[in-house]
Amino acid sequence: MAVSDLPRLEYGDLSRFLTSVSGWIDHALPHYLPDGEPRAYLYDLVREYPARGGKRFRPALMFLCTALAGGDPRKALPSAVALELFQNFALVHDDIEDDSLVRRGQPTLHRLHGIPLAVNAGDRLFGLVFEALLDNENLLGPELTLRVQRQFAEVFGRTFEGQAMDIGWIQHNHFPDRAEFEAMIRRKTGWYSGRGPCQLGAIMGGGDDALIATLGDYGERLGIGFQLRDDVLNLTSDSAETAPGVLSGGYGKERGGDVAEGKRTLIIIELMERLAGPERDRLRSVLIRAAPESQPKEAAWVIARAEETGALAAVRARCSELGTEAREVLRNLAPSPQRALLEALTRYLIVERDS
Repeated sequence: MAVSDLPRLEYGDLSRFLTSVSGWIDHALPHYLPDGEPRAYLYDLVREYPARGGKRFRPALMFLCTALAGGDPRKALPSAVALELFQNFALVHDDIEDDSLVRRGQPTLHRLHGIPLAVNAGDRLFGLVFEALLDNENLLGPELTLRVQRQFAEVFGRTFEGQAMDIGWIQHNHFPDRAEFEAMIRRKTGWYSGRGPCQLGAIMGGGDDALIATLGDYGERLGIGFQLRDDVLNLTSDSAETAPGVLSGGYGKERGGDVAEGKRTLIIIELMERLAGPERDRLRSVLIRAAPESQPKEAAWVIARAEETGALAAVRARCSELGTEAREVLRNLAPSPQRALLEALTRYLIVERDS
């Protein structure tokens, strides 16, 4: 895939930058999404989630960190596409594991096509990740290509470890403490939504070990803050039917879905600490009950108590803290347009995002 004819990324402000990043991804994705047979049973499904859009902030992080390290972001495009393909694979499987109803404003893939075909489509998306990474050799050379591949393997492994903890707690009726929750979210979202994209970008840009470590520390805080903010939106947003987009759109999932799925979020940990006696027992019973049996009124009760007790406010405050910490890490770097955009992206994803 040729990258020399790509338009320049717009570093002027966050909206223009994210729009130009989305344009790059939209330009490249068709190159990696097969348009053949079996179309109805596989490739139409493979294209479904990528076609629904998204914020594309992970590729944005990768491009910014590549440029910040002194490299050419165009050479990071196959890796950015690989990361976007991995994100969509992860969403397909995550929706099955959680039996979610809505993704990016529409019914989840397994609800539309059944679990077996959805699993297979997710597997094909994961295979396409490696096909995209093969294009790195011509752009980066064999040595750097192998280093990027090893870093991707680290991202995959950490993500799957975190997902196993997240699912296992529900399956075994375990309620984690704060330390266990931190270990999970650092693996699951801290890596593939933050540390991974940032470190990959710095590596492809030729950054030294100190810069790679600094951007990784920044990215981990961003990724965790983004997930905590998403958990808040799951209980407060009414925009399930509106797909998320670049600085626009809705949350794209059903409100209160985390309660129905029995998710052990930081909000639940905060709420457990604030409830006593019968109310705490009721909360545990709501979360342990299988999703189809979880009545809407029970989810509404959990949301109301999370608001009334200050549990939601506490998690919002933690989001703000993580945003502040992430920006403080960036202050170790020299001022640049890329650093300014990372700071703006942090504010948007963690603190200011309403949908």
